Amino acid sequence: MSFGRTRVSINDGWRFFKYADAEDADALIYDVRPEVTDKKDDRPADTEPTEAEKVAASDQTLKPWILPSGNAFVSSPAKRTQRPNGNPGGGFPFVQNSFDDSGWKSVDLPHDWAIAGPFMKGWDVPVTGGMGRLPSPGVAWYRRKLSIPDGDRGKSVFLDVDGAMSYAMVWVNGQLVGGWPFGYSSWRLDLTPYLQPGDDNQLAIRLDNPPHSSRWYPGGGLYRNVWLTTTQPVHVGHWGTFVRTPEVTENAAKIDLKIAIDNDGRQAQQVDVSTQLFELSVDGNKAASPIAEFEKSRTNVAAGSSVNVESSVALPNPKLWGPPPTQTPHRYVAVTTLSADGRLVDTYETRFGIRNLEFDANKGVLVNGEHIPIRGANQHHDLGALGAAFNVRAAERQLELLREMGCNAIRMAHNPPAPELLELTDRMGFLVVDELYDVFARKKTPLDFHLIFSDWHEQDLRSLIQRDRNHPSVILWSTGNELGEQYTGAAGAKLAARMRDITREEDPTRPMTASMNFAKPDMAFSEPMDVISLNYQGEGIRNAPAYSHLKGINTPPLYPAFHEKYPDRLIISSENAAAVSSRGTYLFPVAEGNSAPVADGVGGDPKRQYVSSYELYTAPFGSSADKVFASLEKHPYVGGGFVWSGWDYLGEPTPYYEARSSYFGVIDLAGFKKDRFYLYQSHWRQDYPMVHVLPHWTWPDRKGQKTPVHIFTSGDEVELFLNGSSLGRKKKQRYEYRLRWDDVVYEPGELRAVAYKNEKAWASTVVRTAGEPAGVKITADRKRVHADGRDLSFITARIVDAHGTTVPQANHQLTFRVEGPGHIAATDNGDPTCFVAFPSATRPAFNGLCLAIVRTKNGEPGEIRVTATTKGLPLASVTIAAGTK
Repeated sequence: MSFGRTRVSINDGWRFFKYADAEDADALIYDVRPEVTDKKDDRPADTEPTEAEKVAASDQTLKPWILPSGNAFVSSPAKRTQRPNGNPGGGFPFVQNSFDDSGWKSVDLPHDWAIAGPFMKGWDVPVTGGMGRLPSPGVAWYRRKLSIPDGDRGKSVFLDVDGAMSYAMVWVNGQLVGGWPFGYSSWRLDLTPYLQPGDDNQLAIRLDNPPHSSRWYPGGGLYRNVWLTTTQPVHVGHWGTFVRTPEVTENAAKIDLKIAIDNDGRQAQQVDVSTQLFELSVDGNKAASPIAEFEKSRTNVAAGSSVNVESSVALPNPKLWGPPPTQTPHRYVAVTTLSADGRLVDTYETRFGIRNLEFDANKGVLVNGEHIPIRGANQHHDLGALGAAFNVRAAERQLELLREMGCNAIRMAHNPPAPELLELTDRMGFLVVDELYDVFARKKTPLDFHLIFSDWHEQDLRSLIQRDRNHPSVILWSTGNELGEQYTGAAGAKLAARMRDITREEDPTRPMTASMNFAKPDMAFSEPMDVISLNYQGEGIRNAPAYSHLKGINTPPLYPAFHEKYPDRLIISSENAAAVSSRGTYLFPVAEGNSAPVADGVGGDPKRQYVSSYELYTAPFGSSADKVFASLEKHPYVGGGFVWSGWDYLGEPTPYYEARSSYFGVIDLAGFKKDRFYLYQSHWRQDYPMVHVLPHWTWPDRKGQKTPVHIFTSGDEVELFLNGSSLGRKKKQRYEYRLRWDDVVYEPGELRAVAYKNEKAWASTVVRTAGEPAGVKITADRKRVHADGRDLSFITARIVDAHGTTVPQANHQLTFRVEGPGHIAATDNGDPTCFVAFPSATRPAFNGLCLAIVRTKNGEPGEIRVTATTKGLPLASVTIAAGTK
């Protein structure tokens, strides 16, 4: 740990209390809210946002005391707010040092108060399908003691919160410090004036998650990491460095570094600034010796002020950051030291990558001169059965599976991500669209964050960019998604331009955008965008014959019109597809075309609330992957696109809002691949030999009936065999991405597909009729894990027959048990209609598969044995080794 600065996790040892009913909660509210009269949450996702409702202000709210927490991110001094006199909540018991919280629940962070459930079934419940049927709304408190050494007297002490959902307000030793309302922002509070060094200090945080506040599951609580940062009065400011690489070639790179230096002390200081440059290994470890040194400088910093210093270095033969497989995500770290009066007072590390980024209106995205087609996925922030509580390994697993599919880019939908997620995308080489909001001033749900937009948009946007602008994976800032301001003409465009101007002030090196599902080329909202980001409009919305009967936005394919209007701007497909399916479920008959809206009896089963996995069916505003692929190939100037969505997520269960989670994912909520995974893989990884057959071939009730067979392959031709007899050899035509044998008559046995490429054998696969269930096959994604209390092993259980073939419709009740230094963190099966609580160790398989997530115990190495049992089948087990790093 470097001299002068410490950053300590305070994730452990919290006490937690949540009011049983928000109506009975304390009156320490941030602001008054409008009454909710329309509680319907199953509207189509592209419903027009509406104007905010007016509410009367109240002098009983704490908003005037919270607003100053964002002053550092308000550029105009005249617009910064002054803290009023007084100490609201100072007499409330929960903020007092003497309050006895021993009866509260003991929790460690990150903590999601809602993920344990229970799920709420039916329509007349407080939380329905849109927000995931889990108890995320409510008011809760977190309390923790802070032991501040007497030696820290005179130092600056900060509380750093990576994410708190939502309307956070913080007290220390009974004094209101401040807070931050937006649940996805990271933020800092200066605790120094409120602390008593040499003694225990009481930290209390109040959160208030409104009902009807999101279109998806928001989670609840201190769901990201929380830190205590201690510095000398003179130190590098919060997110106080900015690295730019204005000149990059293979032979040399110019690196510019801007450093903000704060002086919290009472005397001016003369500060010497020096920075050394080190390489980082693949694992993020710093090399032993520096490879370059920036220009040194000396500056005077007045008491209570901040100054910026800039320096540069020329680096020969730089190792460039770029996306695999054709490039390598090399990284560096700049280590800055501050000295005052000959004494080292601060050391600060800035990780970054050197890369050249271009957005060409005709060629697309170029990284280091190479055209990189965006093969992206939209990702919500939840981690499935683990909820919103961030976990590095769970997020890494999501990215690993997306990479296996061929994905090279992530759009953060529709909010700032956990900081550690961007560390993963940097290390793994993903391109990232970093997004701020789902709404501006017009609302999508009655109590969403439109309520704070007018007061907080500048603070939220500047803080996001300052936090994330050194990440090489971030290539584009998105200020918002499908905003209601698309509909308000010049007024909406003015607001979009305001957000663009703030973005450029904070980071002139990357372009800005906002994703449009309604604004057309001739509408005012499009004009301020540096990059044209289209949600579904490029492929067309409800314009194909199969969609012609639907109501809602109706748009022809608009890539050509936008390209003509803005010939100098890159276009990307920021959301596309919105295809839906339930893994391993196949419904008949099968649509004849290549894209169709799901409906009851047309790809959808309303009784079971399942959607067919023939991967042809979409939300009303969407298009199949096949249609999206063709549209992008027909318009090669488009930079690529982001599928909605990479993984299933909690909430927004289109088309069946009595379910708990989405059907959009290419990968289900448990992390099991849907058939659509292989359709994307076949197109995005054309050098990877693969062939995939659907459906499964265990249909005892379909003997003699037509059972269509569809095949995805990275080859160009396939021959299909049923029980050894050829059903013909077919070749993919231009703009065709699957091969179909729609007249296959089912008979038990074996389907074998042999793929060819350039008339040479390329790949083959076999799908067999399963026999009766005979056992459980259990496997771990990793057999060695870290005994740190955070690492996870994802355990898959398959119901198999005597030959090891997965029984594709098995739904056996499985019970998982753990022996050794681990425990079951959660289970899942990928079924959007399953209401078994996630912490349960017992869960039915869904179409043959079930998942258990095992968490290690901190500081307890050893063997972890996981068993899976079910009635009538032999026990199955797997052993994992938990060790120290």
